[in-house]
Amino acid sequence: MAEPITIIGSNTTVSGNLEGDEDLTVEGRVEGSINLTKTLSIEVGGVVRANINVRNAVISGVLVGNIEAQEAVHITEQGRVVGDIAAPRVILVDGASFRGNIDMGDFDIDREIPPPAVKREPAPRPAAAEEPERPARRKPAAKPSRAPARKKKPAKAVAKKKKKPPAPKVRSVGKAKARKKKR
Repeated sequence: MAEPITIIGSNTTVSGNLEGDEDLTVEGRVEGSINLTKTLSIEVGGVVRANINVRNAVISGVLVGNIEAQEAVHITEQGRVVGDIAAPRVILVDGASFRGNIDMGDFDIDREIPPPAVKREPAPRPAAAEEPERPARRKPAAKPSRAPARKKKPAKAVAKKKKKPPAPKVRSVGKAKARKKKR
């Protein structure tokens, strides 16, 4: 047997506080507050001006007020919401209209962000015969400079320094060798 659903028809207006243990579908108008342990559905053409506390909400009509859901809030492409949403899951379909704040609860920052890498001592290198091949390292791409590019001077304009000839080597020569050279 299906669970009961309460429907507020398109020609019906309800003012006041609604509380219940059933799913509620709003096709008409509701003003006040809504507290449900199940799902609230606001259909296309439905208008709700209320603060809402439910398990789940599916909004295809108009909601003006804050909504708190224990599981999820789903705003369809026809849905329009003005108010704050507090729920662990919020679904805004492309085309949905929303103005307000979204609070999806606390999250564990340690679980979401991996810890920083710890520097470790390098492992001892294996013998040359056992060393695995390493992939070739790529040079990082040059970053573009924000400074204007400098023009290089033509090669002719740059004066080349003349090389000086090396100084002669001086050797001490004995007297006997010096005499032989003179002859």
